[in-house]
Amino acid sequence: MSQAPIPVFDGHNDTLLRFVLNAGTEKEQSFFHESGKGHIDLPRSRKGGFSGGLFAMFTPSKFNAAGVSFNPDDPENFKPVEQSFALNFTNRMFAMACHLERESKGEVVIARSAREIRSAQAAGRLAMVMHIEGAEAIDADFDALEVLYAAGLRSIGPVWSRKNIFADGVPMAFPSSPDTGSGLTDVGRELVRNCNDMGVMIDLSHITEKGFWDVAKISTRPLVASHSNVHTLCPSARNLTDKQLDAVRESKGLVGVNFHAAFLRNDGEPIADTPLEQIVRHTAYLIDKLGEDGVALGSDFDGCLVPDELGDVAGLPKLFDKFRQAGFGETVIRKIASENWLGLLERTGI
Repeated sequence: MSQAPIPVFDGHNDTLLRFVLNAGTEKEQSFFHESGKGHIDLPRSRKGGFSGGLFAMFTPSKFNAAGVSFNPDDPENFKPVEQSFALNFTNRMFAMACHLERESKGEVVIARSAREIRSAQAAGRLAMVMHIEGAEAIDADFDALEVLYAAGLRSIGPVWSRKNIFADGVPMAFPSSPDTGSGLTDVGRELVRNCNDMGVMIDLSHITEKGFWDVAKISTRPLVASHSNVHTLCPSARNLTDKQLDAVRESKGLVGVNFHAAFLRNDGEPIADTPLEQIVRHTAYLIDKLGEDGVALGSDFDGCLVPDELGDVAGLPKLFDKFRQAGFGETVIRKIASENWLGLLERTGI
């Protein structure tokens, strides 16, 4: 009898965006039937041990019937988004999550606390924790924040890689320092304080270095980058410098390793034929800098180019085999796979 896969709680995916954009088109699929489309559905999640994660709600600057383009050379992909449009689009993704929860008949749940995530894992259910990537949906008076929190929102990245009323985002630039623009605005500082008070995690992936340090000065919670890698190993603006990693460690925070090939490779190229050893390399560096309790997974499934060797969520056991070959012990692997995220959410007050 084959051994059950290691339970995984992952820090980032764009699955809700994919399902919303594909609804009513020839690309539409059921979350409850296995397919070769995208990276995540429930059957493949079962195969890979994926028991839950932060499900991002991201409003693209540009999309059409063909989907979303993240071409870093197209400025249209980084244009500002109006708050009313972003809130409406976020509601569509939140509604999709609610629909999946209801249609699953108990197999999928929207979890609002670390305790609920643990209960879902124990019962064999997939736990969705609702996350906003780029806070354009939130107004300057924070009315939308109150409503979305009541619905189940528990994590916010103030920015994606574009400017909004809260902060400036880093471009998808290589090679580049993350010190590419301004930091938090006054209303951005208020967003951080409100999230601290409410028990909403602040995600520092996509923010400029100045914004990172602004959050570090204000926040009373651990510093978290849900899906970022090591700038020393891959000098993308999206990755974290050693000085930033030191601050994450000091705050008892966490970094989730991103599977996107261009954020893994030292040449910054988006090449699918990227070996899983590149993920191992970043993970080992992060363990050295943050300790074994400060590193987790932030795959970016359904929002990035993952290595062909991994394929999709069902391939997660292959990554854990690579960890073993690199000398990672089973306790450390289980921490990376799930326990570190749950501990971080508890420390954040979730």
